[in-house]
Amino acid sequence: MADCTVGDYLLRRLRELGIRHVFGVPGDYQLEFLDQLEATDWPKGDGITWVGNCNELNAAYAADGYARLHGIGAVVTTFGVGELSALNGVGGAYAEQVPLVSIVGMPATFVIRERQSVHHTTGDGDFTRAAKCAAEFTVAQALLSRDNAAAEIDRALSLCWLLKRPVYLMLPADVAGQPIPAPAGPLELPEPTSDPAKLAKFTRDAQRLIGPARSVAVLVGHEVDRYRLGPRVVALAEALDAPVACLSSAKGVFPEGHELFAGGYAGQLSDPETRRTIEDAECLIAVGTVFTDSTTGGFTQHIDPERLIELHPAAATVAGTCHSHVAMADALDALTRPADRKPHRAERPPRHRAAAEPDARLAQNRFWPLLGEFLEPGDVIIAEQGTCFFGAADIALPRDCTFFGQPLWGSIGYTLPALLGSMLAAPDRRHVLLIGDGSFQLTAQELATVLRLGLNPVIVLVNNDGYTVERCILGPDADFNGIARWRYDRLVEAFDPAGRAITVTVRTEGELTAALDAAAANRDRLVFVEAVMDRLDAPESVVRIGKAFAASDYHHAPV
Repeated sequence: MADCTVGDYLLRRLRELGIRHVFGVPGDYQLEFLDQLEATDWPKGDGITWVGNCNELNAAYAADGYARLHGIGAVVTTFGVGELSALNGVGGAYAEQVPLVSIVGMPATFVIRERQSVHHTTGDGDFTRAAKCAAEFTVAQALLSRDNAAAEIDRALSLCWLLKRPVYLMLPADVAGQPIPAPAGPLELPEPTSDPAKLAKFTRDAQRLIGPARSVAVLVGHEVDRYRLGPRVVALAEALDAPVACLSSAKGVFPEGHELFAGGYAGQLSDPETRRTIEDAECLIAVGTVFTDSTTGGFTQHIDPERLIELHPAAATVAGTCHSHVAMADALDALTRPADRKPHRAERPPRHRAAAEPDARLAQNRFWPLLGEFLEPGDVIIAEQGTCFFGAADIALPRDCTFFGQPLWGSIGYTLPALLGSMLAAPDRRHVLLIGDGSFQLTAQELATVLRLGLNPVIVLVNNDGYTVERCILGPDADFNGIARWRYDRLVEAFDPAGRAITVTVRTEGELTAALDAAAANRDRLVFVEAVMDRLDAPESVVRIGKAFAASDYHHAPV
């Protein structure tokens, strides 16, 4: 068996996972590994490209966005200062079940063994502090050596794929170049499996609940997307002739043009008809759902557990009784009876189109429907947590669109670097970023990387002079919810020495539609649209969720 180095072994495995871009910031402890990456003689067009980011946090966000579209991503940082900067992004991937490989360049093994006071450490010989932090946000950790590298790399990557959560690989500077046997074959990627007897028992119990029910509905959560089970959910819904609603964390996972689509469900924030469809169903099948405050209108869902079937990656529940070792994919197949499937139209009749009033000032209640008219089949829509996510959640998506944000972890600024990752993962699709001015200021510098790589997204920045979502919770006029006022058009110009970007500031509906028309006509250029709105103007859902959060966080706050 031919030899390779530890670094080469890791790169081969990443490539087998389909990873073609690795994100990060160079640091001296991982430079040999990066040198190996650039020196590897990959087949033409089939290698791994290093994407240098402006900082490590942005790199982790970008790797997360890449994984959302591609299925798995990787970030490389240096020990201590780099990895801790990236840890917030890794934590977000853990919370939202995004498979991410965090590779950290470590000091040499003899440095660690001798507890030397080297740079990027606390100077007391303790090299474990960052690893202890990382262990809280990863499902596997390994300090690689020549002896264990092959087994530990394979173990960690397998768990990353199986559990859809980050893993943490520590690669000492003097280990990356150590020779080890090359992989004997491709890495076998595990999937959740079922115990046949337990699957059969689950199926019988579930059918006893489904069979006599006069109404059956399906509720979709983000785990369906992570395990790529959307088509199976469509098959289940059609077999049962059951209406389907999605949590905002799974928006777009079920085709929104399908005649069985019942809308987005968010507890009391839902459309009344959607809420009745879900909450009054005599049997509700919840597939891959995780109920959080931001996806349920502040825990305002009213779902009877006695009428509930829950499907998760490796277990299922029927009326409160847990069935372990039942894989979600197998459970969906078991409940889908192909012989009973009914014909369905591909799409519902077209909705009434929103028409712009040219001289009307931009306002949230009309901004989002107008933006929805701009979207096309196949678009990737990335919505920043806050005003943009809640506003965009009500847009009816065309077919084959992908929609994502970070509704659980909710780290503002996430989406701009995530856009970079998603564009590299799916370069043939149009990507539309919806971001607020406050969030943009946290990670604005990564726009320079997007421009440096020649990427051409549409970026819509909602400028409402600060943290409007926070103003809806507490302190509508407080200074602490304010931000500096930037000339965003000049900022884009500063990041764009080649003059490739189109920038426009809009304040009326007519200006907005003209800007979006320009974006549609210039797909070979980055288009940056600054949409100026009033400070306290917010989607009704943001106003209502703000009151719910205030009541939960500060019991004295008015509701």
